[in-house]
Parts: sequence; structure tokens; C-alpha cells
Amino acid sequence: MMAFLTIARRLQRTHLKLFLPFPFHSLPQPSLPSHSSSNLPHQLSQAFDQTGLVPPRPHPQTPHFSTIQPSHDQTLHDPIDFSECTNEKTHQNDRLGVRKLIKAIEKADHFSSKEEAIEVLDKAGVEPKEDLVYWAIWDLREEWKLAFLVFKWGEKWGCLGGKVWALMIWVLGNHKKFSTAWCLIQELHRSSVDIRRPMLVMIDRYTSANDPSKAIETFQLMEKFRMTPDTKAFHTLLTSLCKYGNIEEAEEFMLLNRKLFPLETEGFNIILNGWCNISLDVFEAKRIWREMSKYCIIPNAASYTNMISCFSKVGNLFDSLRLYDEMKKRGWTPGIEVYNSLMYILTRENCLNEALKIMDKMKEAGFQLDSTTYNSMIVPLCESSKLEEARTVLASMIGESVGPTIETYHALLEGASVDATLEFLNLMKKAGLGPNRDSFLLMFSKFFKLKQPENALRIWEEMKRYEVLPDSAHYTLLVEGLATCGLLINARELYGEMILSGMLDDPKLKKLLNEPVQHSIRQRGEEEPFRSVRNVKKGTQIRRGKSKVIRMKRRSKQPRKGING
Repeated sequence: MMAFLTIARRLQRTHLKLFLPFPFHSLPQPSLPSHSSSNLPHQLSQAFDQTGLVPPRPHPQTPHFSTIQPSHDQTLHDPIDFSECTNEKTHQNDRLGVRKLIKAIEKADHFSSKEEAIEVLDKAGVEPKEDLVYWAIWDLREEWKLAFLVFKWGEKWGCLGGKVWALMIWVLGNHKKFSTAWCLIQELHRSSVDIRRPMLVMIDRYTSANDPSKAIETFQLMEKFRMTPDTKAFHTLLTSLCKYGNIEEAEEFMLLNRKLFPLETEGFNIILNGWCNISLDVFEAKRIWREMSKYCIIPNAASYTNMISCFSKVGNLFDSLRLYDEMKKRGWTPGIEVYNSLMYILTRENCLNEALKIMDKMKEAGFQLDSTTYNSMIVPLCESSKLEEARTVLASMIGESVGPTIETYHALLEGASVDATLEFLNLMKKAGLGPNRDSFLLMFSKFFKLKQPENALRIWEEMKRYEVLPDSAHYTLLVEGLATCGLLINARELYGEMILSGMLDDPKLKKLLNEPVQHSIRQRGEEEPFRSVRNVKKGTQIRRGKSKVIRMKRRSKQPRKGING
């Protein structure tokens, strides 16, 4: 146990030169709470056997960002919260009325004029209420014209509240109908209604549409609507830019406006979270850490949480443990996100017993363990093809009355044989967690990478049994995989089925299918770069904006440094 840090040091991929710790000696020291558990020696026995875990409690600066998965209560800069929309229990009483209204909407869609359509809704037999209009717009969010018709019907009866206006603007933004959305905002402004939230929604939708310049212009327009942009609006803009990959633009805007919005820890944490958890770029994360030192910004618990998350995800055990120890010495109380990150990296680096010790300490300290905690061990075990150990953790998870999530099962599917795959599909079905389209994409990709086209075809038959309708992504992956493995007859049959289903011709696939069979069959030892469909969760590993290009240009101008820089 005493030699744990030595083991961690060996596991480093870089030289023994350590990541530069934050130079506190050059900054004014804040008044931080002191804990008895923070005076820990560097030895492993005291870092884990006497880890001194304490339950989270109010702290001068509370972390707002998680590591593996965002917490449910972290909505500080979210302009519109859809948690109630996705929870069916919150609007069960309105479901009957919503169904009636949507049924009437489908009929009204055939009328030529808006007035005739609204008259049909009047005869639907439902009482106009704000919640009814809200849920109907949410259910119709993929059909913006129908959602807008419900909105106008609600406007006629005077039952539109602030959340309905914000949701309608969000739906319009999703479909890039920004001109219509601006008309609604102007209408609100003329009625002397506070338009701060709708403006923040517009900022968020512009960034989701990969138009950061329009998002910034919208922020600057707030002044023309007689609203002084405050720190919350400023942080909302930074968060939205980072969330959709425009991290470098967010940093540039923050620095350019430091006279109006003085630089502080929370703003830097938003940028740090972008590099650590959205883009996962440890090079840029360490640069921001140094920038905080340059501007005399003292990192808080959220700063350390982000960095530990980043180091754990890239497989740097030593720096994860070192920053954890430093965090406690500075008086910050690690939250469950930090311990989830440590459990992930320990499990990934073949230290499962130490990860289990952390879990035991967390239970003793009163932490409420959730699926994210258990997934922090299951995912790396499956990535290392240690399915039996993953099953053991899964059994413990279920024994503690913690329900597996679809992410849990996707990890298990990735590391399972074909027979185990069928077993997990059945468990998913029983648990009401799918399988969904992403589940099958993941399995097809896995079996083709393993050169097992016959198992991919077997899963294709199972897909029909689970009544999951294939889309173009499934057909493309199957046809390409079968053709590359030499099963051109099967590939051509599936391609024909794809065209008959109404999907467009794919020139790349047609060319592949016209190649002679002998050219499609590769040598046994030759690797074929099939596309990995890992982390199929929404938003994962999406890279947008100019950040990547700009960053590469910057790097090319300077020599590669060690872990210090």
C-alpha cells in the first residue's frame, strides 16, 4: 500500500516531470475551512485507508460541474429546464387533454387558413390551459408548424405564460426559424413583458445551430431592449458556447470583456469544463489552469473537479491522485463527482480493489451512490474485456437497489460475446431501457471490428424481433461491413432493401458493392478501420466550431512540452 504512488508513477505515459501545481504562494490566500482529513500524508495507506471522506455540506464555493455525468441540480446557466417535460409523472393529469388536442391538430393541419385550423381546435373538447398548451407544444416539438398552431390557439384564449413563450422560442430555434422567434420576442417587448429568458434561449439556440457570432450579437442586443446584461447572462453565453464546441470563442469573449465582467473563478471554470468534459483536451485544460495563475484567479472545488475528471478520462492516474490530495489540502471538500472520477481511473489502471475501497468509504460517509458511480467501474471493466468483474459490479449495483441505465447496458454490450449480448438485450427489454437504435449501431460496429459478420447478421435479425426500425445509419454500417468482410451477396440484398425502404442511394456503397469479391476480402491479419460507435449518448464527443482548427495552428507554432506545460 505504501508503494501506491510509485505504481501510479510507473503508469504515467509521460516523463516523471509533474503537472505544474497551481502557484498559491504568489496569490493572496482565501479564508478556507480546514478539515482534519485534509492533513493527509502522501502515502497511499493514508490516501485511501484513511481517506477521511465526509458528506457534502454547504461550502463558500460549490462546484457547478460534474465529471462523468452532469448532476440533475446543475442548471445555473441553463436558460430553459426541460426536466419536468421529460418526466411523465409531472403531467399525467394533462395527458388526456394533450392527446385530444394533438388529434385535433392533425386534422387542422389540412386547412388552408390559420383561422379555420384554430376553429377546429376550439371544437376539440378541451379546456384551454397554460399547462395543456405547454405539454402539447413539447410533444409536437419535432413539428414546429403544428406546435406554433397550438401556441396561437393558446394566445387566442389568453393562456400563455412565460414558460410557454420560452418553449415556443426554443422549438423555433431548433428548426432555425429565428425570424419567427424574433417576432415573438418583439411582441413580448411591446407588451412590456420581461424578455430576459427568451433572449437567453435565443443565445442557446444560436450556439446549438453552430452560429456563435449570432449568439454573441444576441447577448449584445440585450442592451437595446433596455436590459443590462448581468453576470448570469454572461455566464449563460459562455456556457452555451462551450456546450456546443465553441470553447475558444468563449474564452476570447471572456477575456475581451474583462473590464465589464471582471475575471473570476466561475468564468474560468466554464471554460475549463469545456476543455475537460466536453472537448476532452488535456493540453488546453492545463493551459487554462496556467492562465488562471496568470490572472491571479484562485481555483475552487469545481476547478479541481474538472481537472481530476480530465486526467481520469485520459488515463493519468498519478495526476488524478495528486490533484485530489492537493484539493483536500487547500480545504475543498471533494464531491461525489471527484470520487467517481477516481474510481474510473483506478479501475481502468487495474486497481479495482482500491476503487471498491473508495466506494465503501463513500457509503460510510453517507454519499448516495447512483448509477454513475457504478458505471465508473463497469465501463472501464468492459473496455478491458473483463466481463465477469463487470457482472459482479452489476450484481452489487442491483443489490443496492440502484437501477442500471442504458449507458450501463451499452458498456456491457460492448464487451460481451454474442450469447451474452442476447442476454443483455433481454435484460434491457425487461428493464424498459430499450434496446434502441444506438444499441444496435454499437453492436454492429463491435462485431464488424471483430471480423464476425455472421454475428452482426444474427443481431440484425434480433433487431426486427425487438421492433426497432432501422434507419440509413444501420443499413450503411451493415452494407459496408458485410461487403468489406466479403459477404457481397448479403450486402447487396440489404442495399436493395434499403432503397426499397425509401432511403437515398449512396454512391460510396454502390461503388463498394460493384467491386469484385476477391478485392473485398481482406487478409486475416489486416486491420480494417471500422467506425467506432462508442459513447452514443447525446452530445458526446461532438466537435463543432473553430476551436480545433485554431488550436492546431497555435500548437504548430510551439514545441511540444512535457507534463508541466
